[in-house]
Amino acid sequence: MEIILIQDIEKLGYANDIVVVKNGYARNFLFPKKLAKPATESNRKVLAENIKQRAFKEDKIRNEAQAIATKLEDIIINIGTKSSETGKIFGSVNALQVADAIKTQLNVEVDRKKITIDGETIKELGEYTAKINLHKEVKVVIKLNVIAE
Repeated sequence: MEIILIQDIEKLGYANDIVVVKNGYARNFLFPKKLAKPATESNRKVLAENIKQRAFKEDKIRNEAQAIATKLEDIIINIGTKSSETGKIFGSVNALQVADAIKTQLNVEVDRKKITIDGETIKELGEYTAKINLHKEVKVVIKLNVIAE
C-alpha cells in the first residue's frame, strides 16, 4: 500500500514522502496514530500543492534574510555603556543590547535569540564580534565596538 508520511519515521522515511508499506502496518499502526495517510489521487495533489507553497515561502524567507545580511555586512555597531576608568564595564553587554543597538543605528529588527557573542558576554571596552543566524543558510558576522558613554 502506498502512503504519504505526515511525520518523520525512523527507517521508513521523512515527512511528505510517498512510501510503500504492508497493508496491516498502515491500517493498524500508521493511520490510527496519524503518522501517515493513504496516497490517494486527491492526497497526492494536496501534497504537491503543499510542497510548492512551502518552497515558495521558504524562498521568500531566505531572500528576506539575505537582504538583512547585506545591510549588516561590513558595519561596525557602536554600543555605549558605563564603565570604570580602567575599562571595565558596569554589568555586561549581551545579545539584547546588541539587538537594540542594531535597531537604533540601522533600523533593522533582529531577534536577540539569533545573536551569539564570542565569549557569551562582554565585560570590557573594546572591539568584539558577534554572529547572527538569520536563516539556516544565512549567517552574518558583525563587528561590535563597545565604547564608554
